[in-house]
Amino acid sequence: MRKIKEVLRLHSLGLNQHQIARSCGISQSTVHAYLTAAEQAGVHWPLPPDWDDRKLEEVLFARPGALKLPCRHPLPDFTAIHEQMQKHKHVTLHLLWQEYHEQQEGYRYSRFCDLYRRWLRQQDVVLRQEHRAGEKLFVDWAGDTIPVYDGKTGEPRPASIFVAVLGASNYTYAEPALSQGLPEWIGAHIRAFEFFAGVPAIVVPDNPKTGVKKACRYEPDLNPTYREMAAHYGVAVVPARPYKPRDKAKVEAGVLVVERWIVAALRHRKFFHFAELDEAIRELLERLNQRPFRKREGSRASLFDSLDRPALQPLPQERYQFGVWQTARVNIDYHVEVDRHWYSVPYQLTGQQVEVHLSAATVEIFHQGVRVASHARSWVPYHATAVDEHRPKSHQKYLEWTPSRLVQWAASVGPATAAVCQRILASKPHPEMGFRSCLGILRLAKQYSPPRLEAAAERALALNACSYQSLKSMLERGLDSLPVEPAPPSRPPVEHDNIRGADYFDNPNLP
Repeated sequence: MRKIKEVLRLHSLGLNQHQIARSCGISQSTVHAYLTAAEQAGVHWPLPPDWDDRKLEEVLFARPGALKLPCRHPLPDFTAIHEQMQKHKHVTLHLLWQEYHEQQEGYRYSRFCDLYRRWLRQQDVVLRQEHRAGEKLFVDWAGDTIPVYDGKTGEPRPASIFVAVLGASNYTYAEPALSQGLPEWIGAHIRAFEFFAGVPAIVVPDNPKTGVKKACRYEPDLNPTYREMAAHYGVAVVPARPYKPRDKAKVEAGVLVVERWIVAALRHRKFFHFAELDEAIRELLERLNQRPFRKREGSRASLFDSLDRPALQPLPQERYQFGVWQTARVNIDYHVEVDRHWYSVPYQLTGQQVEVHLSAATVEIFHQGVRVASHARSWVPYHATAVDEHRPKSHQKYLEWTPSRLVQWAASVGPATAAVCQRILASKPHPEMGFRSCLGILRLAKQYSPPRLEAAAERALALNACSYQSLKSMLERGLDSLPVEPAPPSRPPVEHDNIRGADYFDNPNLP
């Protein structure tokens, strides 16, 4: 900023150029140039009240008759160039300049970079956000990890650090996790809520796959399990815009603080158990939240007690039970497959797409938002869990065809009918081969009455003619009404000297 006004004011007071230069902290030659330009332009102190520095500079230093020359080349589309730099991490400014220079004869590379940085400084302004107490919780994974060593092999396994920061007080929570999967992501949120002893109104995550299925600036698609957990605790999830880390600047700063005051502090320690690492982080976390601020009074803990804690919503009575959502299509046998096990649904949903909610103990199946089936979860592979009500009536009746059930049905007609069915089932290589014969015999009771069928069964037992066709023929011919003739007495064996018995052929020493 040129100190033209101050030079003119001091000159009007009668100071010489040397004194003015010392007072304004500029060289005497600069003072001489200012005064010479003011004399040539006829400018004297005091200046008109509507003159600012730009107006004064134009009057003093603009050449008479000089024209303002336009730019040599049209400016590049810096908006599109900036979008390319943001979307593709491997794109460089030199590559974009080459593409720009191939399309038109424009600025050289140095001038191109200078103009881009000048445009960027005008665009890259930051909105200072004001965070209300208890409103927002910012969550993210730290970039650095801490190794946990295997006690037997000595192989290190990196442990990620989950970080959550409240917006108003900067009160921070951190915990280790052996992976960044969905169970660890949901569990870390639950433990963070319990650490704060309350629930904020909004959770602001980044766009990890465990939290956001499809990142979008306007309508992000949340993971169903993440959405269910948020609904259980009554919070709203508002992901940060993609490639906009300043939307979650609080947790970005919190991650940096955790990496400096926790991760760096543990760099000399070697952990062989995950619980040991978790305990060490909790000790340093307590120290971090109690650490006084440098430029303001209090600490994160004191601000949390006065701002965020009273404004947080209470925790629900029950803790959220982790569950995974899957989509499945109902097979032709009205079952859905989950982890190599099959679960039944109502047969009317065959071929339909359903949603499956898996927890440690239950499997719930939903169709269009309505729960249609619920089963106890089974871990036995290649088996099925079914409910009779899910089957069609014909399938239910077919499954009722068991040997014992068929004999019970036959016993309701009479003991002879039951005995006939037992003989038929016992005579087959597999009992199921006799099911239809028994069902046909039982159907004869409806056509000819149970007493006639029982009488025919007694006749069939006496004649050793136990079959469906035999009983049907007896009933058609009316033989069931005839008395059963007793079997003729067996004839005594013939004894004679010339007849050899069985013992003769069993004795090899006889001639």
